[in-house]
Amino acid sequence: MRAQRRGGGAEEEKPGRRRWRPLRRIDYPRRGRRRIRRWLPSWRQLLLLSGVGASALTGWLAWFFVTTEVPDDLNSFATQQNNVYFWADGTEMARVGETNRQEVPLEQVPKPVRGAVLAAENATFYSDPGVSFKGIGRAVWAMVSGGETQGGSTITQQYVKNSYLNQHQDYSRKLREAVIAIKLDHRMSKDDILAGYLNTSWFGRGSYGIERAAAAYYGKDVAQLDVSEGAFLAALLKGAGQYDPALSPENRERAEERWSWILDRMVEVGELSAAERARYTVFPEPKPQPRSAGLGGQVGYLVDLARSYVESHGDLTPAQLDLGGHQIVTTFEKPRVDALAVAVQEATKDLDPDNREADRLLKVGAASVALDGRIVALYGGPNYLKQGFNNANTSTVPVGSAFTPLVYAAGLSQGVQYRRGGDRTPVTPATPYNGDNGVNVMTPEGPYWGRDGKIAKTANDGKRNWGPVSLRGAVEQSVNGPMMQLGMDVGLDRVQKTAADLGLLPGSMGELVPAFGVGNSTPSAIRAAGAYAAFGAGGNRTDPYSVLRITRNGEPLPLRLPAAAQVLPPAVAGEVDAALKGAVRGGSAAAVAEAGPDLAAKPGTTADRTAGWMVGYDGQLSTAVAVFRADLRDMKLLSLEGLGGAAPDTPDSALPTRIWTAYMKAAGGR
Repeated sequence: MRAQRRGGGAEEEKPGRRRWRPLRRIDYPRRGRRRIRRWLPSWRQLLLLSGVGASALTGWLAWFFVTTEVPDDLNSFATQQNNVYFWADGTEMARVGETNRQEVPLEQVPKPVRGAVLAAENATFYSDPGVSFKGIGRAVWAMVSGGETQGGSTITQQYVKNSYLNQHQDYSRKLREAVIAIKLDHRMSKDDILAGYLNTSWFGRGSYGIERAAAAYYGKDVAQLDVSEGAFLAALLKGAGQYDPALSPENRERAEERWSWILDRMVEVGELSAAERARYTVFPEPKPQPRSAGLGGQVGYLVDLARSYVESHGDLTPAQLDLGGHQIVTTFEKPRVDALAVAVQEATKDLDPDNREADRLLKVGAASVALDGRIVALYGGPNYLKQGFNNANTSTVPVGSAFTPLVYAAGLSQGVQYRRGGDRTPVTPATPYNGDNGVNVMTPEGPYWGRDGKIAKTANDGKRNWGPVSLRGAVEQSVNGPMMQLGMDVGLDRVQKTAADLGLLPGSMGELVPAFGVGNSTPSAIRAAGAYAAFGAGGNRTDPYSVLRITRNGEPLPLRLPAAAQVLPPAVAGEVDAALKGAVRGGSAAAVAEAGPDLAAKPGTTADRTAGWMVGYDGQLSTAVAVFRADLRDMKLLSLEGLGGAAPDTPDSALPTRIWTAYMKAAGGR
């Protein structure tokens, strides 16, 4: 075998040896090379093109700088208004967020407090030209790359944003902010800019300006603040919703961490000596949030619930909502709210907490929800100004046997499984179960062994033995044993899924043990009423909501309202409805029958006697009433035995039954 040399000729290739051959050069036609070179710009052309582009950009920036003027008028961030809440019929319910701003001259702000703000926000404020080009570049890069929004603004830029522009982050606004800040830095003194910033910044709790913030958090004038309190207020400038300790334990942890960092930073930049810093080791705990005097009675609970709904289902931030000027039309109906309050007051008027231990620390929470999800009334407590905690929205009270209709619904819709690996077997309202007290609770593998090493057993009210009882009969007569066993047969995870479909929130679900079937979950009165509403609406459920619409100065604002969903087959919902109506006709809820026709209801009690419930509905409203005893400082539940001087065997559902009956008689069916 012969190989051709590149220069011509041939040589013999030795056996077993592969000769390296260089790649052949591909010679393009000269005409093609000339055509390619013709389209490639020379270095002179590239330099000229770059120069033209730079000149154009410089010219545009110069034009933008010259034509951008400092606005003559302050924006809405500097002119806060009220928010007005309306009843469902359009009449005014409450005005909240009066202009909570009071300007103060810079001299009234203690120098250490000013130093805390400068250390936290802009240590070079008195020497910079009004902008931080490094910060602007960082913010622009974050916007271009889709990263988290960056501040990157000097105090001057933040003052411009607060007083002349808006809070929306985009390229044009950021560039205008920088230009106006540079011009303003030449027009105003640094002290005037700092004073304007401190008087227009949002500090949370509806407070604009450091003077009102001092009152909102410490109940004093800004001139009375010490450096430690000033460091906390400076922390709020990073985002009051994230640093107000009253809002959550996580907020408090963040606030304390940033407060400590600001004090350390003050030492670093020369605003505080190390010796002075060493004096401040205890976080200056703010006072509880003050409440407007116009929120007395039930109104404050209603406003809080509506505001929470707007923040979670609209496009407004808490800061924007606090600016005011919003009109919020709620779902609450004043006649029904009043009727519910009267029903509670009448039912509890004979309690004697001064002389009877069992009557002390009693709490009542109630909610009335239309079958289409509108919350039309609630009772959150005796007076919002005396107790801000909303009993109707708490998720700390076990619902007890009022949960069993949900177990019944799960069984009818999903069937049961008596042994592991076996087929699921349908059950009907007539399926018999053992209604005796103290029966072993069974699983597909055998008896259920509790953590105490004992077999779990069923427990009926009064330890009564009912013998064989149908599932429908167990719901009607409130026989808990069969419902506990039915939950195990269906599968507690499947019962939990049904409860979630009916609107119970994950955080309120009880532990998946036999007691789950008889109500170790802790839904709020609002959620309990919403779940029962689905039984009255043919299995169609709408998440409870409290706001119909929101506008600002007459212009509609986005609000996401819940959509109805079919969560149970209509036939299953109809069977649960029939059992609950049977409970009123001659079963465990017979005491509410006087409230009107066509009622469906179920009482709820707990094994440890710490809660009593009545939940039910007519053709329009679903209402839940819960009573419990608890110290709100630790929410430890206490026994209801002997409440109102009742005999020991009086059901704990007696008081909520009276409240429910009186309310539905006055407000139901309107």
